[in-house]
Order: sequence, then C-alpha cells, then structure tokens
Amino acid sequence: MQRDNYVLGVLLGLALPFLGFLGFYEWKFSVFPLAEFLELLRQQKSILSAMISVSLLINAGVLTFFIQKKNDKTAKGIFFTTCIYAIVAIACKWFL
Repeated sequence: MQRDNYVLGVLLGLALPFLGFLGFYEWKFSVFPLAEFLELLRQQKSILSAMISVSLLINAGVLTFFIQKKNDKTAKGIFFTTCIYAIVAIACKWFL
C-alpha cells in the first residue's frame, strides 16, 4: 500500500483516537473497572466530550507529521476523520 493515500489517512484518523481513549481512561479513570467507566460515560456526557477532545490531540500530532512529510493525501484523510470526531464531540457537548 502506498504511504500517501486517502485510505491510509482515514484508517489512521479513525484508529488513533482509540489510543487516546485508552490513554484518557488510564490517566484519569483507571481506578474504575471498564464496565463502570462505560456506565459513567453514559451518565455524564461531559466526560465523553472531554475524552474525544483529548483523543483528537493524537490526530493533530500525526496530521502535522504527514504534512511535514508532504504526504498531502494521507493528511487530508486524517483531517477528514478529525473533523468528524470534532463534530461528534460538539454534538455530545451540546445535545446530550
């Protein structure tokens, strides 16, 4: 697979925030069992939007890396998925 393509960017943009979710859980809520943490997320949507926002920082770092490497197609894929995640974070904050 080529290094500079949209599909790679979208896949990275979708997968990397999950590392951020895991890191956020370990950083702030590791004292809770996972099932209890998921219930907490369901009850307090502000934690969910904060978690999504922190997770997007990973996408920002990877996006910067691919822009500096002049892999524009991959960067566009990452940017696209980052925008989707940002819309979800805003929706969680405003509507849930």
